[in-house]
Amino acid sequence: MIFITLAFVFAGALLVVPLAVIFAFALREGLGVYLANIAEPATLHAIGLTIFTAIIVVPINIVIGVCIAWLVTRFRFPGRQVLITLIELPAAVSPIVAGTVYLFLYGGQGLLGPALQGAGIQLMFTVTAIILVSLFVTAPFVARELIPLMQQQGTEDEEAALSLGANGWQMFWFVTLPNIRWAILYGAILTNARVMGEFGAVSVVSGSIRGQTNTLPLQISQLFNDFNVTGSFAAASTLALMAVLTLILKSTLEAKGGWR
Repeated sequence: MIFITLAFVFAGALLVVPLAVIFAFALREGLGVYLANIAEPATLHAIGLTIFTAIIVVPINIVIGVCIAWLVTRFRFPGRQVLITLIELPAAVSPIVAGTVYLFLYGGQGLLGPALQGAGIQLMFTVTAIILVSLFVTAPFVARELIPLMQQQGTEDEEAALSLGANGWQMFWFVTLPNIRWAILYGAILTNARVMGEFGAVSVVSGSIRGQTNTLPLQISQLFNDFNVTGSFAAASTLALMAVLTLILKSTLEAKGGWR
């Protein structure tokens, strides 16, 4: 009982108290000022860009994660272990380093930058750059959830479907997908949380142009640096609400146990 109590105390100190402080500072000048700060055009744009990035990145990484998991769990080929290692690379690399690599590759003075500029293409300091770097930093999450599960499940059900005359698509849609759907959803939730909260990599490639390439974490930082503390905490409370909703969904899945 003592350990349970200590666990709740530590959880409250680490999670509940910071959230309470965020909302206390955000609402300290009243609800009207809070809503006015949220409705500020640059903040609304940052919220919209953050959601837009997640809408693009999450489905793409779901498809990529499923394909990679299928490949490494259902086939044996030269370089398979290298591929598994590469899947983990984005998680091992600092986000700022990842953003810098993209800048050195696609920036105006980068390796491919002059060729892109000659073709009239600008990637860095645009929404496209934000999407590209977000795809990189969130690439492992879906595959991480799927690979252990698919290895544990084996191939018996799929082989049975093939022996009964199912083609590859029917086997995947009616046999494989139902068995991994919870893991896909769990990986998607983690991907979504990382996309919305990513700061380091995005700060390097976006240019932090207010009202154009500022995601919500960047907008929070800029407001704070402008000494607009209330506005900064109001924007932070919005991001915190997104995080809380994500955690609630994650906890719901864990309680059901369907993702295992």
